[in-house]
Amino acid sequence: MNAASAFHFDSLVWDWPIAIYLFLLGISSGLVTLAVLLRRYRPQAGGPDSTLLRTTLVLGPGAIILGLLILIFHLARPWTFWKLMFNYSLTSVMSMGVMLFQAYTAVLILWLAKIFEKELLALLPRVGVLRTALGWLTPLHRPLETLLLALAVLLGAYTGFLLSALKSYPLLNHPLLPALFLVSGLSSGAAAALIAMALRPRGIEAQFIHRVETPVVWVEIFLLAAFFIGLALGDAGKTRALAAALGGGFWSLWFWLGVVGIGLVLPMLLRPWLSRRPTLAGTLLVSGASLTGVLLLRFFILYAGQLTVA
Repeated sequence: MNAASAFHFDSLVWDWPIAIYLFLLGISSGLVTLAVLLRRYRPQAGGPDSTLLRTTLVLGPGAIILGLLILIFHLARPWTFWKLMFNYSLTSVMSMGVMLFQAYTAVLILWLAKIFEKELLALLPRVGVLRTALGWLTPLHRPLETLLLALAVLLGAYTGFLLSALKSYPLLNHPLLPALFLVSGLSSGAAAALIAMALRPRGIEAQFIHRVETPVVWVEIFLLAAFFIGLALGDAGKTRALAAALGGGFWSLWFWLGVVGIGLVLPMLLRPWLSRRPTLAGTLLVSGASLTGVLLLRFFILYAGQLTVA
């Protein structure tokens, strides 16, 4: 299979904008999860001056909005998207996702508004109702933070549920896909945070991210292995899907060179060197490789998963 046919084949339904959409949702989910955990376990470092919190302020809602815009303009009739935003169906995975996005975005904005209360009031000093509303949020901020953590985890897993609901594709219809996407989203959030910290160094925060990042990477490797072992031990459709994905050809090379080589092996080899001699270029290289690997994983799962139909 050449590059042209790898991205255009008869059974393809969801193409590259969906992969980018899933990638952006994972970054938002990962960053918000890490930001909440930082405030819980390193509260002295989780204030408005925190690089992680400031990165979350920009990329948390920003990635969600950009992802939804990509999804909207990818539709055949983007002007009808508003119907999906207000007509809910508990039997539709897409509709449930829209409900989750709305709840997550609303809670995220309220949570960030309270954290950056001083900056927000300085920016809008004449809006008296804003000060009153932020005052009301004070006793609710802790439970709001707990709710946000739950929504962020659900959002990270939802990106996998969205694909696993495609029952006619054996590779995508896999119970481990939500967990794999949740963990790889955490990995991308950590990488984005470390890039921001390389530009604006924060020692305590960087140590916290590194302590979380290492076990997350190993869990991601375990889930990838379990994902493919599950396919190998599955029915005829799943073994055919595994052979199509990793049995040679374009997507097999994409996985081994891109997802494994760039996304996992290269950062693991370079991290010990970087910990001894931390540099901006080294951090950008290692964290950039991790981010690239997560993006390539989204493309691999999406496209290789649609190669085989049950």
